[in-house]
Amino acid sequence: MTSNNDVQATKNFCREKMTDKPDFRIAVLIINWNSSDLLRRCLQCLMNQDMVQSDIFVLDNNSQNPIPDDMVKAFPEVRFFESKSNLGFAGGNNFLLEKTGEYPWIALVNPDAFLQADWLSVMYRAITVNPGHDCFVSRLIQVYRQDTLDGEGDAMHISGLAWRLKNGVLVKKGARKYTEVFSACAAAALYSREALQTTGTFDEDFFCYFEDVDLGFRLRLAGYRCLLVPNAVAYHVGSATVGRQSDFAVYHGHRNLVWTYVKNMPGALFWILLPAHLLLNIISVIWFLALGKGRLILRAKKDALKGLPRMWEKRRWIQKQRRVSARDIWKVLDKSPLPRLGKIW
Repeated sequence: MTSNNDVQATKNFCREKMTDKPDFRIAVLIINWNSSDLLRRCLQCLMNQDMVQSDIFVLDNNSQNPIPDDMVKAFPEVRFFESKSNLGFAGGNNFLLEKTGEYPWIALVNPDAFLQADWLSVMYRAITVNPGHDCFVSRLIQVYRQDTLDGEGDAMHISGLAWRLKNGVLVKKGARKYTEVFSACAAAALYSREALQTTGTFDEDFFCYFEDVDLGFRLRLAGYRCLLVPNAVAYHVGSATVGRQSDFAVYHGHRNLVWTYVKNMPGALFWILLPAHLLLNIISVIWFLALGKGRLILRAKKDALKGLPRMWEKRRWIQKQRRVSARDIWKVLDKSPLPRLGKIW
């Protein structure tokens, strides 16, 4: 059940609905795993969107506490699905994408992301004035510290490390300009179906963590660009069900960052930047050994190595489909000095 505090918090995030909705067909995909209380608030925010409406698809990903019947009844407009096994964030979204074949635009929203009531209309305006982009990312603000950013898209370092831009930075008031970023954080982002189909959607081997960075890298290689829409705001809890520094997050994040580099770093850059990537992995192992998580990080790197033949085969296809030069990718990589230990977790 939702508490009075939750209801009031939702009202603070979501204004009343408005009319005059433009003709903009969009499917919103939400993967739920043990987060039904957060999902209720997330769905209420989507119901309260002004001007633009969406069709909402929710997959319960074999939660230990499935979506309650009263929530299903409370949101008759939402299409609920259940999986008998946990498909991960990657597989879950791919499952829902197959259910939404007629929609030209796809929004990915996490259950712990609460959209401002003008989120869809702001995204719609961004699309109309930026026809050269097929990926649009939100400005994420921390739910419990609303003066602090959770992120403004993702950065990719030359070493293969990725992080959320401006995470932990104080929110600045005033008008902001559209800004191109390397890739989108999929907690609240919008993609064209054409771009997703061209790049092959999410890699289900990743399960979760870094899967959106991997997708964003492939979008870049295929010639698609990602734009930060600073006025499209979502309030984000972040890692609400597994924890930001949990063993689960560390394992998948540090296994998958290796796979992301191997699959996507183009041409000569792969070999030129390989020493930096190896250094990143060495620093990561030392860092987690010092934290008493040596077995965990070594298992992540061991499994990353086991998966390299499979990732190399994927690399062949990705690089064959590449439409931009290695020089173009070099321009958008972060080149700040290593180590950035605070970004390693």
